[in-house]
Amino acid sequence: MNAEQEVRSVRVQILGEEHIVRGQASEDYIRALAASVNERLLEVQRNNPLLPRHRVAILVALNLLNELEKLKAEHGELLALMEEAN
Repeated sequence: MNAEQEVRSVRVQILGEEHIVRGQASEDYIRALAASVNERLLEVQRNNPLLPRHRVAILVALNLLNELEKLKAEHGELLALMEEAN
């Protein structure tokens, strides 16, 4: 198993709770992802202070999936434009 395939366990803080994330990415990358998730959760929580944590998490998940779907559509459009150009 090379270094890129090695499974790492990384301790991260999300909404003040410690979580252990296992993955094949670098520790820095995993920490950056966790920090980004934490920022998004904190933003939604600040804007909706009475919302329970699980609903905050659901809103963030929906927002992230929406962004992903938009990027997939843009990617598909770019691929189509590239095929037309060839």
